Amino acid sequence: MAVPCVRVPVDDGEATRQRLADADLIDDTHAIAAADGALHIPVTDAAAVPDALSVVSFDAPPRRTQTTPADILGFDPSYARLGDIVIVDEDDSDRAHAIADAVVESDIPVEAVLNRASKIKGEQRVREWDVIAGDSTETVHREYGHAFALDVAAVYFSPRLATERHRVVEQVTAGEHVFDMFAGVGPYAVPMASAGARVVATDVNETAIDYLQANAARNGVADRVTGVAGDVREVAGEYTGWADRIVMNLPHTADEFLETAVALAGDECTLHFYDIQHEDCRFDAGEAAIRAAARPAYDVTVATRHTVRSYAPHEFNVVLDVSLSRR
Repeated sequence: MAVPCVRVPVDDGEATRQRLADADLIDDTHAIAAADGALHIPVTDAAAVPDALSVVSFDAPPRRTQTTPADILGFDPSYARLGDIVIVDEDDSDRAHAIADAVVESDIPVEAVLNRASKIKGEQRVREWDVIAGDSTETVHREYGHAFALDVAAVYFSPRLATERHRVVEQVTAGEHVFDMFAGVGPYAVPMASAGARVVATDVNETAIDYLQANAARNGVADRVTGVAGDVREVAGEYTGWADRIVMNLPHTADEFLETAVALAGDECTLHFYDIQHEDCRFDAGEAAIRAAARPAYDVTVATRHTVRSYAPHEFNVVLDVSLSRR
């Protein structure tokens, strides 16, 4: 029986599935199926699917019933998946271990279950973990056709930003010079290089840069990615006026690096500036800071004001896409 399905290229399948799951649109009674080089993801409400996605009628097979952690526990636990790692966030150790046992017993493919043991802290933006099943904090995460090896205990990485990263990457054209100021393991840098850009990527975390360089090789773009371990303010002098596009994904303190970003910018440059602000005034502070740093050398045009996600009660992670044009 034909049902409404979102049709996407195979490489975009997992990120699209996650996007639809976040919107509670997945039809769990039918299986995701491949046909003619595309994936068909069954949805419960075709009218609610974002306009950018294609909805078709497709004869998706009934889904085989799988054992979930909820089936075993009797309640629906909260957890996230990163590659073959499952991440929980429980203050109660007994509850965390019960969830881990259920995850391992379920049909979820998993190699380790980790419980958050601290908040993100320090200049390198890492946190402590309790490994409550398995024995590793290293995994390979796949997103929009790219694979990223990482160790969650040694580097910062958020799978929840996959859709936002893809939004930015889609703006890149071949031949661009891109500077990723806080690059991590390369979730912006590597796809941008795949789009044909030449990328310089910096991070104060040396382990993150090691993974970035390995991930560039893993994805076949090592010749277009230069990874540099260190504070971007100490590196920027070698790339003055070089960048056509700059990514500033350090939401709490990106404004402290705007002078460096302006020094890196070429005659025409697009700046992706991430920020955390109160819901009543999400963009004003970032826009004012960019204008103050860029003028009088540049004309500043804000192309996009976009809310990425909720960060905390009444606070949001936002981004400004800004065009700088040298006067």
